[in-house]
Amino acid sequence: MTLRFYDTASAEVRNFVPLVPGKVSLYYCGATVQGMPHVGHIRSAIAFDQLTRWLQYRGFRVTVVRNVTDIDDKILAKSMASFGPEFEDEPGAVREEEWWALAYRYEQEFLKAYDTLGVSRPTYEPRATGHIPEMHALIQQLIDRGHAYPAPDGSGDVYFDVRSWSKYGSLTRQKVDDMQGAPDADPRGKKDPRDFALWKGHKDGEPTTASWASPWGAGRPGWHLECSAMVTKYLGTEFDIHGGGLDLRFPHHENEMAQSQAAGHPFANFWMHNGMVTYAGEKMSKSIGNTVSPSEMLAVASPRVVRYYLGQAQYRSILDYQPTSLQEAAAAMERIDGFLSRASRTLAGVDGAGPASDNDGTVPDAFAAAMDDDLNVPQALAVLHDTVRAGNTALTAGELDDARRALHSATDMLRVLGLNDTAAPAVDEQSNTALGVLVEAQLAARAQARAGKDWAASDAIRDTLAAAGVVVEDGADGASWSLKRS
Repeated sequence: MTLRFYDTASAEVRNFVPLVPGKVSLYYCGATVQGMPHVGHIRSAIAFDQLTRWLQYRGFRVTVVRNVTDIDDKILAKSMASFGPEFEDEPGAVREEEWWALAYRYEQEFLKAYDTLGVSRPTYEPRATGHIPEMHALIQQLIDRGHAYPAPDGSGDVYFDVRSWSKYGSLTRQKVDDMQGAPDADPRGKKDPRDFALWKGHKDGEPTTASWASPWGAGRPGWHLECSAMVTKYLGTEFDIHGGGLDLRFPHHENEMAQSQAAGHPFANFWMHNGMVTYAGEKMSKSIGNTVSPSEMLAVASPRVVRYYLGQAQYRSILDYQPTSLQEAAAAMERIDGFLSRASRTLAGVDGAGPASDNDGTVPDAFAAAMDDDLNVPQALAVLHDTVRAGNTALTAGELDDARRALHSATDMLRVLGLNDTAAPAVDEQSNTALGVLVEAQLAARAQARAGKDWAASDAIRDTLAAAGVVVEDGADGASWSLKRS
């Protein structure tokens, strides 16, 4: 077994060897809770959930930390807008909402979306506001080492001095002189427009609840500083993997890496970034009206289908959403579920018959090889669908041992990909048996109608079953059925 992942910092696929044998430490950027979750947030969470599940399958004990940014310029701006006459309601919005209430409300929306789509809860999920002392300590380290300075204008701001750190820009392979300062950045007291805030002094008009006492004056932390302080508290100054969306590489992760390494911390051994979600080949944008939200997807497709769609591409690639994307994902899941249902019914009572191979109930070697190779999920899904086809062939031929092995392997592959955690609970055995008897009787009547070329009766039976959530598939060896999964 050789795990290989693409490391953004070195721009190459490298062999993954954890810092501590048998254990993996993973930090990935969670949400800035200033609005409802969008598909980019959820795709990122699913990608790192797949990574976590695969590492666990390979026998590693994985510690996952995913932060919540609950204090930020955008959170404050949205809260202050709720107090003004220009406030526009949105689902769940509350007029005159304090920033901390707004942040908590949206945090719950993110958790709901994660849970619905089968994203495992992290080992710990720290909030930025709970780690102010750690941030103060990190800022002081940087000042003492000559990499940060308090603004001389008395504003209370503290900045990272990018020119003091010769490696600044190495994560994204940029030169400082080629960079531009953020166009909306506050220039107060900066030595260089590219310097970024570690601590932001309190400004008139901001709520006092959004500031904390510090050696440099009342204020709040800069965004980049928050992650560095939280990850080192829980995973140490050196850890295995830092993850997040590709849009976070610069400036967020570049700044994180610079300030942490400048403080003397080795920091992340691997940097892993997932690709963006586009709409019909274009970047999603509210201004041009081509966005689609997780809630909109879940209104037209089941959680399993949405997770299949959002998790089907290789994590580093662009995932392009088309109007037919969820239909295609639903068809793929129906093929899988049709086999699971058919195999479970056929093998009921005889599942233990016959010899089992040494690999019974485990993922196929080809699936494992694909996942070991930088989480090649598309190739892994191809193995899953090949297994489903082989299992159906075995059932038709009456080769029940092969069918049983295919059923166990398919179930394990679904579990590794997180596609079982969103499934509806199965009915009890007695109900399942009764349902099977009734459906088989309907299929027998339908077969008789077809034999007599009574197509109207045949179609009526099929439509009745479809209305009851029973999917019928006609094949060379007759009709098979499965329940439409939610």
